[in-house]
Amino acid sequence: MAEPPSAAAGGPASTVPPTQPPPVESPLVRLPRAVVGLAAAVVAVLLAVSPWYGYHRDELYFRMLGERPRLGYFDTPPLTPMIARLSTAVFGDTVVALRIVPALCAGALVVLAALVARELGARDSGTGRAAQVLAAAGTAGAVLPLLAGHSLLTLTPDLVLWLAVTLCLLRVLLRGDGRYWLWTGLLAGITSYNRDLIVLLLGCAGLGLVVAGPRGALRDRRLWLGALLALAIASPNLVYQVTHDWPQLQMAEALRVDEGADNRIAFVPLQILLLGPPQAVVCVAGWLRLWRDRRVRSLALAYPVACVLILLSGGRPDYAGAFLLYLFAAGCVTAAGWRRRPVLVVALALNAVVAVVMALPVVPAASLAGTPVAAINEVARESVGMRDLAAQTGRVVATLPAGERAGAVLLAGNYGEAGALRRWAGDFGLPAVYSGHNELWWWGPPPEGTRVTVSVGYPPGRLRTVFAACSVAGTVTGMPGEEQGVPITVCRDPHRPWRELWPLMRHYS
Repeated sequence: MAEPPSAAAGGPASTVPPTQPPPVESPLVRLPRAVVGLAAAVVAVLLAVSPWYGYHRDELYFRMLGERPRLGYFDTPPLTPMIARLSTAVFGDTVVALRIVPALCAGALVVLAALVARELGARDSGTGRAAQVLAAAGTAGAVLPLLAGHSLLTLTPDLVLWLAVTLCLLRVLLRGDGRYWLWTGLLAGITSYNRDLIVLLLGCAGLGLVVAGPRGALRDRRLWLGALLALAIASPNLVYQVTHDWPQLQMAEALRVDEGADNRIAFVPLQILLLGPPQAVVCVAGWLRLWRDRRVRSLALAYPVACVLILLSGGRPDYAGAFLLYLFAAGCVTAAGWRRRPVLVVALALNAVVAVVMALPVVPAASLAGTPVAAINEVARESVGMRDLAAQTGRVVATLPAGERAGAVLLAGNYGEAGALRRWAGDFGLPAVYSGHNELWWWGPPPEGTRVTVSVGYPPGRLRTVFAACSVAGTVTGMPGEEQGVPITVCRDPHRPWRELWPLMRHYS
């Protein structure tokens, strides 16, 4: 059993109330009706706008991966592709079907933010209920949760699972209830099937416990049972990584090379903008609240440590998203007592309006190109025109002589193009699609003897070194993202067998 927080703290008592452990209560607490209403409203809004724009390129890729269930894929663990497969099997093969789970995840995130605030002192008093509602409202009206709730991304389950792990850690540290180490292990093991980055949260929190305490929590045998539980659940994923030469590390290195410099430049501004400027102010108050309470100081230390590691590795700024959410929830406990709380409420409401415009598909698709939304929100610009890409490729395929068309294949430059061509193959009479990008390279080359290839996205100059003849038959138009202007090239007669050419096609990003 972990030491009671008063004994584990060591040194002076916390300067932030409550100074006594919160009362033990059922995990199913009664939340204010406003919190439940906000969660339901978020789900309803996200479902209402879910068919606008269309599939995001990652959703098309996950749908494609889900057709081949595996314990792991080269560039992603299997959870998100399995969500895509189950969603299409249960709800239908539509963009709305893929976005039901994300919408529910966003609603769960709103509830979890309120529960974190409650755990940190926002109990059943008027101020406590106000803090829970602030946490729920600020989460519901923030850019990152809305982005994750609109499209099926790896970020979508990550935010929910990470915040649930944080809630378990808080219940260990504030209540001295070591049973939540087992829940932490269970959730961490499940999270490893989505992204291995859960080690970032657990490692930084663990370092914080070693440095700042309460170290008594580390002596609880249930911590180690929880760690064994996490390891047991994650072991198939780990076996896949070991037997495939740690593909996640290879992908991390590829991302560092491709995007590391840009990610570092954007990191600090996005720590303010991922939730919103008003939420960023509250996050500062939350960090101070955690720092002043020795029982949970480890979670205050975890955030800057995580930021340093993300910057050094060239990781994406959104990797710190779950840290920001618990800092914001903590800050709401403090902010609920501010004399100028109405000013904060107005600021959060205005931020919510901006967040909806920036994160959700409310700008007409035809007007998106050239807007600040397209410049800032890559999810938006990568969700417009994917069906058109398949249609334009179909028109090129239709121009081939009948004899060539029967044996032709498609070669996609990236997984988004491959996913789009696969999704609408039946609609536009498209042949089988192959790609050298990420996991798809491992699916193998076209059949030997394939003479005619219609390529989407590969530079024609590069293709001419591989094939005897190549001609650009068109370019993709009508898209505000990276697919705008990519060439559609018809190539004939590869110089060498496909098994020798295929290694030249491999690229990770």
